[in-house]
Amino acid sequence: MDAGAVRERAGELPSDPGVYQFFDGETVLYVGKAVDIRARVRSYADPRSERISRMVARSEGIDFAVTDTETQALLLEANLIKRHQPRYNVRLKDDKSYPLVQLTNHPVPRIEVTRDPEDSATVFGPYTDKGRVETVVKAIRETYGLRGCSDHKYANRSRPCLDFEMGLCTAPCTGEIAEDAYREDVESAVRFFEGETGVLADPLRREMEAAAQDEEFERAANLRDRLEAVESFHGAGEAAVSSQSDERAIDVLGVSLRGDSATVARLHAERGQLVDRTRHHLDAPEGEDRTAAVLSAFLAQFYAERELPDAVVLSEHPDDEDVVSWLESEGVSVRVPGAGREAKLVELALKNARRRAGRDDGLATLARELTLDVRRVSRIEGFDVSHAQGKSVVGSDVCFVDGSAETADYRRRRLPERNDDYANMRELIHWRATRALEGRDDRPDPDLLLIDGGKGQLNAALDALEETGWNVPAVGIAKERELVITPDRTFDWPDDAPHLHVLQRVRDEAHRFAVQYHQTLRDEVKTVLDDVPGIGPKTRRALLTRFGSVEGVREATLDDLTDVPGVGAKTAEELKRRL
Repeated sequence: MDAGAVRERAGELPSDPGVYQFFDGETVLYVGKAVDIRARVRSYADPRSERISRMVARSEGIDFAVTDTETQALLLEANLIKRHQPRYNVRLKDDKSYPLVQLTNHPVPRIEVTRDPEDSATVFGPYTDKGRVETVVKAIRETYGLRGCSDHKYANRSRPCLDFEMGLCTAPCTGEIAEDAYREDVESAVRFFEGETGVLADPLRREMEAAAQDEEFERAANLRDRLEAVESFHGAGEAAVSSQSDERAIDVLGVSLRGDSATVARLHAERGQLVDRTRHHLDAPEGEDRTAAVLSAFLAQFYAERELPDAVVLSEHPDDEDVVSWLESEGVSVRVPGAGREAKLVELALKNARRRAGRDDGLATLARELTLDVRRVSRIEGFDVSHAQGKSVVGSDVCFVDGSAETADYRRRRLPERNDDYANMRELIHWRATRALEGRDDRPDPDLLLIDGGKGQLNAALDALEETGWNVPAVGIAKERELVITPDRTFDWPDDAPHLHVLQRVRDEAHRFAVQYHQTLRDEVKTVLDDVPGIGPKTRRALLTRFGSVEGVREATLDDLTDVPGVGAKTAEELKRRL
């Protein structure tokens, strides 16, 4: 777009708070927020940097979304950046987006908390506190009986499900409530999310008072807590987090810039003691005040899924006052120290950031070697399958962020019982891809999938990716020679290559996690050993661990059996008799 086209489009936009997006076809190039959308977009007719000038020239269109408040615009901007990963935004590469509430486009809409809403749904948010949102959604379901099940489960039911028995749903699926009456309840929920707090607070208050009169004090207390969450839901930034005079939890942030990349080091202190250190990577923006811009982007995106600290201590003041205002409205003190202990903590954070920025951890090299469309492979998911001759088949999905295990993002799945490693891997990747595409997995898409295995396992994974349409690169790593296999070629990297070590760590962890789950299932399976008097779960596990299987127990001698703790001579003889 040229300057004239930008001005013409800006004249069509509202002078309200909200977000705007520059598009190149279907690709989102840039997401921004504004107090006045029209005025902000008009400023792009005279771009403030060469990078933004290139973005505007490449753009073919501009879209927008109006919000009620500047805080909502701030949160929505962060969500859209995480969802679309626009090329021209400063992006935090290893975080999640803010939760939203959606009512689906269905004759009988369902309500749910999500981070990836359907295009046709009615969406409210985003919000900063997922726990509070879930409390409110549960209160709505208990008050108005809105369904939370998938459309697949809703269709063709012959009797109400457990949610109906628990008072969470009025069961429109089986005609327990007419669709017209159900839609009236949906409208009540919409009115609440649009700001009419009393629609939900009033019935909760009446129920709480009735419980208190009936001396159901525990229920009354639960309703009181839920009422407080509902009444604070539409406050500034939802509800302010109470600041504490002793500031027990403090985050200290330092930024290091290296070319077109940035590293943010975060030190977390509780009660005056450092308890955690993390590092995070972003694309560095152009311009003179790059550190301030990085801090603004980091603050807005990092706290999407985290409890806010009492204070954030920074090496430099952020360049976005909206971000600072939002944090302060949440009760967070934002400050840049000049001297003293906090200044020393900032210097320590800066040293951590600089140390990581100057070291080759293999992630950038890995991206170059594999010719991936990222500067460094920040997020890797590793997959492996474990079973015993087709029994107790399981798959693991582990996650590494910036070379370190992100255990909160580990997943595992039980697979159909079959002695076919290729089919099992295809099933595992198909499951992961389908969940990602349907928005049922709230983790960000990885930069790379690592398959534990050779060409056969990789091809099975690629078949699943092609079938589902999930566009994520995948490679395999074969154990015998530590060869890295891609769809096009095979790499034989030196044993001391940092980028090979990264993949080996992910592969080994995926293998460990799969074997651990397989052993858990195997040990839980009821066997003929359970019928032998004197053998309980502990002794059974000891036997299976020692001999590997029931067949191994059967082939063991009496002396071998009595060597197992808990197995005496009589029990060993009974085992041999029964097996």
